Amino acid sequence: MRYFDLYDNVYIRERWHLRMPLHEEEGREELFNTWRFKEGRTLNIEKPIRISMKPAGRPLEFSLARGVPIVHRRVVSLFERLGLQKEVQFIPVEVEGQTEPWFILNALQIIRCIDDARCEEVLHWLPEDNRPDKEPGEYRNVSGLKIDPEKIGEAHIFRPWGWKVILIVSEHVKRALEEEGITGTKFIEV
Repeated sequence: MRYFDLYDNVYIRERWHLRMPLHEEEGREELFNTWRFKEGRTLNIEKPIRISMKPAGRPLEFSLARGVPIVHRRVVSLFERLGLQKEVQFIPVEVEGQTEPWFILNALQIIRCIDDARCEEVLHWLPEDNRPDKEPGEYRNVSGLKIDPEKIGEAHIFRPWGWKVILIVSEHVKRALEEEGITGTKFIEV
């Protein structure tokens, strides 16, 4: 099985650019803590999340808002048909100027799978870096990411442990997204 970093294609002409997710807190808009979507766990979100865009443009069925995947209901339907409900959570969001349903795609698995030896370069956080918010051994930077497929198991969508800024999908999911014609996707084999 092959795996791919899934990200949004920023080179699509006249595409929309989504901004930071916001929620209403005591009558005012507040920034939403987007890191919670990279923890690999089901979230209970009670307040509506709103996303604006700047510049406005053509909607994409897959795009990122500050690293958070925002997907159209067609992606939700596709993942349901693929039987991936246990691997993802879809959280409804309101996207400025849109009447169709949109969702945050929250991957529910973190897998320790980065193959340090095959990556171009890896830098780890060390105790002497004085970063109590970082677990020793987590990645400070990864260039030319490569993963060890033997460590994946049956997962089709996940974030790699220690470098949760990316979203990885199996070749099966990649093909399905392409065959469905989901707009906005781009892939790099890892």
